[in-house]
Amino acid sequence: MSMNNQGRPTGIGTAGTGASGSALLPDEPLLFEIGDTEHSGVDLPEVTLTNDRLGGFGRSTRLDLAGLTEPEAMRHYVRLSRLNHSIDSGMYPLGSCTMKHNPRLNEKMARLPGFADIHPLQPVSTVQGALELMNQLSHWLMTLTNTAAVALSPKAGAHGELLGMMAIKAAQDAKGEAHRRIVLVPESAHGTNPATAAFLGYSVKPIPARDDGTVDVQAVKDALSPEVAAIMLTNPNTCGLFEPQVIEIAQAVHDAGAFFYCDGANFNAIMGVVRPGDLGIDAMHINLHKTFSTPHGGGGPGAGPVVLSEALAPFAPVPFVRRGQDGLELVEHVAGEALGRVTAFHGQMGMYVRALTYMLSHGADGLAQAAEDAVLNANYVKARLEHLFSVPFPDYPTMHEALFDDSFLNGTDVSTLDFAKALIDEGFHPMTMYFPLVVHGAMLIEPTESESKQTLDRFCDVMAELATDAKSGNSARFTAAPMKAPRRRLDETRAARQPILKWERPADLPQAAE
Repeated sequence: MSMNNQGRPTGIGTAGTGASGSALLPDEPLLFEIGDTEHSGVDLPEVTLTNDRLGGFGRSTRLDLAGLTEPEAMRHYVRLSRLNHSIDSGMYPLGSCTMKHNPRLNEKMARLPGFADIHPLQPVSTVQGALELMNQLSHWLMTLTNTAAVALSPKAGAHGELLGMMAIKAAQDAKGEAHRRIVLVPESAHGTNPATAAFLGYSVKPIPARDDGTVDVQAVKDALSPEVAAIMLTNPNTCGLFEPQVIEIAQAVHDAGAFFYCDGANFNAIMGVVRPGDLGIDAMHINLHKTFSTPHGGGGPGAGPVVLSEALAPFAPVPFVRRGQDGLELVEHVAGEALGRVTAFHGQMGMYVRALTYMLSHGADGLAQAAEDAVLNANYVKARLEHLFSVPFPDYPTMHEALFDDSFLNGTDVSTLDFAKALIDEGFHPMTMYFPLVVHGAMLIEPTESESKQTLDRFCDVMAELATDAKSGNSARFTAAPMKAPRRRLDETRAARQPILKWERPADLPQAAE
């Protein structure tokens, strides 16, 4: 077996199972390096163009696309897929991301012709089933959150977050309170929260976290003023904790004439158990592509519906589904204070199908059990590891994720990043590192409800073994990691700042005989 100097040795090995294993794979070249421009796996007739209708803007050089046979193309993409980590190949313990299993039933339903093949411009009379699905999804989202309205169209969590804050801004402008230009954002918030507020022209005023990782209602009261428009609070928060004073915070915010925006990225921890509307929220986005088990990552598609309280319901955007005399209709225009469109058409139909399928297949009791199991799994991970790792907020049981810091690595010459890279060599995707920012060297683990006790035990066994090895002085195992990945450790800062986005054909080198 020869060694690949770019990473692990080449050869054939065992598939990753979530336990220790190298999963040996050869280095995979680019398509341009495999194929050539003279051949193709498909026979096409020669075409003579008499009028290309490009007005003189046609290509002046060859397209230079690599041609591959069908087996070459298939094998290339299969080999590439084996270089990736996925939820179908192993545990994905990213904190605050809910990377859980996607039931195949959801995928099958989303591919039904009546959902997969429709077009947003076809007559409404021909898509009554799709509109009924959207109507049912809206009903259950409002039921789960105890809110008065929902906007389905936002394409992602950050997009929904923007819509929620736009509705708050519109409501205050309508009341003649455009002077409210300050948004309170706890230091433990998701990074999109202050970005969204700033994008809409607000000034961001941070609220410090208490020593126990939660937000103090008194700190919120001290920051409130007639200029405050809203608070943007994540609950459960990014430290994996349920905010114990959330109802008091909501009351203080409302008493000051402001609104309560709740970041719903962590709704997976409380769905079917706690209704955010009961806590006093005015707007909250829900990541369908996280909470309700739809594909997550890879640039989309996503969906981030926003639920709204009675005070904000008049400012919901179009389109929305309404039952009329001739059946369901998709309302595209409405007079009054509504925001208008926030995106083209109605949003992500495939996400709606997957989410409603997930809801109906689980039922109310099943959704609650999923949330409870997510919390149980996180607390199990915490209990298994807290004797070896350092827990920054030991006062409360955790919710859906277990948070550790890097103080257990003091004096070991092993950094948080080193620890994460060593975990790759053991067949696991690392947890979220260095977030939330309120914890130094944070290691945030969200096992979700998908993982069995056996999988969690394998993960915890590896984590414990690595922690013990780091404390015993074996720093070389960590600083050199990963050694069994397709690539060794990269200069990630340089890669981000100086990316090479175009493949250039290497110059032909003269042969010795020449």
